[in-house]
Amino acid sequence: MHQNNLIYILAIDLGTSGSKTALVSVYGEIIDFDFQKVPLNLLPNGGAEQNPDDWWNAIMTTSKRLIGKNLISPDDIAAISCTAQWSGTVAVDRNGDHLMNAVIWMDSRGAEPLEKIIKGPVNVAGYDARKIIPWIRLTGGAPAQSGKDPVAHILFIKNEYPDIYNKTYKFLEPKDYINLRLTGEYAASFDSITLHWVTDNRDVSNVSYHDKLLKMAKLDREKLPDLKRSIDILGTIKEEVAKELGLRKDTKVVLGSPDVPSAAIGSGAVRDFEGHIYIGTSSWILAHVPFKKTDIFHNIASIPCSIPGRYVIANEQETAGASLTFLRDNILYHKDELLKEEKVPHVYQIFDRIAEKVPAGSHNVIFTPWLYGERTPVENHLMRAGLYNLSLENTREDIIRAFLEGVAYNQKWVLKYVEKFIGRKMDPINMIGGGANSDVWCQIHADVLDRTIKQVEDPIQANARGAAFIALVGLGYINFDDIPKYIKIKQVYKPNPGNREVYDKLFKEFLNIYKKNSGIYRRLNKGLKHINIAR
Repeated sequence: MHQNNLIYILAIDLGTSGSKTALVSVYGEIIDFDFQKVPLNLLPNGGAEQNPDDWWNAIMTTSKRLIGKNLISPDDIAAISCTAQWSGTVAVDRNGDHLMNAVIWMDSRGAEPLEKIIKGPVNVAGYDARKIIPWIRLTGGAPAQSGKDPVAHILFIKNEYPDIYNKTYKFLEPKDYINLRLTGEYAASFDSITLHWVTDNRDVSNVSYHDKLLKMAKLDREKLPDLKRSIDILGTIKEEVAKELGLRKDTKVVLGSPDVPSAAIGSGAVRDFEGHIYIGTSSWILAHVPFKKTDIFHNIASIPCSIPGRYVIANEQETAGASLTFLRDNILYHKDELLKEEKVPHVYQIFDRIAEKVPAGSHNVIFTPWLYGERTPVENHLMRAGLYNLSLENTREDIIRAFLEGVAYNQKWVLKYVEKFIGRKMDPINMIGGGANSDVWCQIHADVLDRTIKQVEDPIQANARGAAFIALVGLGYINFDDIPKYIKIKQVYKPNPGNREVYDKLFKEFLNIYKKNSGIYRRLNKGLKHINIAR
C-alpha cells in the first residue's frame, strides 16, 4: 500500500438539484466543497430532462472555485472521482457530443414502449412469464414498469426520436458521461450499467452483456459502453481540462459509481451484512452482501456494487424527507390567501424542537408516508399518504412528530424483509443523508426499529466521501476494509425501552392501514398518472 498523507481526491457529486465538488483527504476528511444548482426541465406526460452542458458548467465552475481557494496544492490532487444521479441516459455521438438533453431518472415517458417489451400472453406480476425468469436469474431484477430505467429511456428515444437514435454512438449514464468529458473515454462501471437490465451479473467480478437480454430489451450492444470496475483507472484528464482547472496533466480519473453505491461506501458500512439508512427526499436501507438473491414479492434484490466481487441490496422508500417538504410547502406554508407571514428559515430545525416535546407515538396519530406510492416492501404506485386517528384534542405538534414517526414505521416494514433477505439481524445501522442531521429523527428510528443507530458525522457528504474512497482504493492508497476506521460517528442512539410498547402497537396498526385501505387506494387512483418529484 502507498503511504502519503498529502494525497487528495477531487470528488464530483452530481445530483438532480445541482453539482457539488469536494476535496477529500486520504482519510475521508472533507476539506471543503462547492455547490452550484442546475436547471431541471419537467415536461408533459412524465418527461424530465437536464442539459448535460449545465452539468459540465456546474462541475467546472465549482471545481475552479474550490481549487482556487488554495486550501491545498493542486499538485497533491491524485485523481478525480465522480458519483452522480443514477438511471439517466445521455445520447452522444462519435465526437462525444450529446445529441439531446439527458433523460433522467424521473422520466417515465418510456413506460409505453417498455410495456410492449415486458408484457406477454401470460404475465406474472406484470411481466411476461417467459422473460421474468431469465431477467431475474441473470441480472437479479427486471426493468421497472414505471419506465424510469435507462432501458425504457432508450426505447423512448428509439420510438420518438429515430434520427437521434441512429446518430447515437453510445448511450451513457450521467456519471459515465462526465467521465467521457474528463477523459475522452467511453466506459461504464459494473454498477452503473445495472439498471439497463441487459448484463449477466452472476459472476459479479466479471459482469458482461448477455445476448438474450439484449434481444429481449431490443437494445443494440454497439450503442452501449464497454464495462469496467468502479475502482479501475479510466485514464488521465484531458489536457485542456487539466489546464482550465489548474491540475497536473497526469491527474488520474477513476471510474467511480452512481450515487446509491457511492453512498453505501461513504456510510462506512462496507463489510458484509453491515447496513446503513439513507434519508433524503427518498430513503433506503442498504447492506453489502456476498451473494446474488432476489425477493420478487418485496422488490428487494442484490445487484453489483462498487466493491469488486460483492453485491449490495437494493430497495427504496419513495418519500422520506419529501414528507417534511410536503408538510412545509403544502400545509404549513403553502402560498395561498391564508398565508400572510413569510416562510420561517431553518424550519426543519424547528420541526425537531417541536417533535422532541411530543411523547412517543404522537398521541396515537399515525402518518403513512406514501405520497408518491411505494416501491418496497410492496411495489404499489397507487398507495397514498394519510393522517389517521386525528381528534379535536390533537395539535400541530402531534402531526409534526407523526410525520417523522411515519417514515420510521415504513423503514421498520422494509427492515423486516431486508433482515429476512440477509438472514440475520442488522444492528447497529449507520445513518446518512440530510435526515441524519436530525437528532430526534435518529432517536425515533432507534426506538421504532429497536436497533442502535450510528449518526455519521457530516452525513450529507456520504456520496462525495464514497466517491473519494473508491478512487483511493483504485490508486492503492487504502483497502475497502480500512474505511470504517475513517468514518466519524457524531452520536450513537440506543432504543429507549420505555417506548417499545407504544411503537409496537402503532406499527401494527400502520400495517393494518395498508391492508385495510389498499382496495380504496386502487379504486381512487387507478388510471392516474404520476407527477415528477426531484430527489
